[in-house]
Amino acid sequence: MGAHAQPLPPLPPGDAGSVFAALADPTRRAVVRALASQPTTTASALAEELPITRQAISKHLATLAAAGLVSGAREGRETRYRLTPAPLDDAMQWMASVGAQWDDRLARLRRHVEE
Repeated sequence: MGAHAQPLPPLPPGDAGSVFAALADPTRRAVVRALASQPTTTASALAEELPITRQAISKHLATLAAAGLVSGAREGRETRYRLTPAPLDDAMQWMASVGAQWDDRLARLRRHVEE
């Protein structure tokens, strides 16, 4: 590390890697967007909304649940899913912290070049 280098901020609490891995898939991001637009929904309703099968939706929901981004509650014969945004908040705070460090580095470089 150079004289002005700062250590990277720690990863957010929990398993941030699973959050980033879950959100790396565009279909899972579409599922998250769909969940964000309603309080709860079922896998069947998501399959009607998105261009994939109910079985594929279930697999994506399982990955999102493993990352802590989705929770499910059984209601009769169906499971209703809801977005649990806390892991998103933690990941966004970590990204903002890393971004702030880059902003600081760029500002120092700018000052150095202008001198």
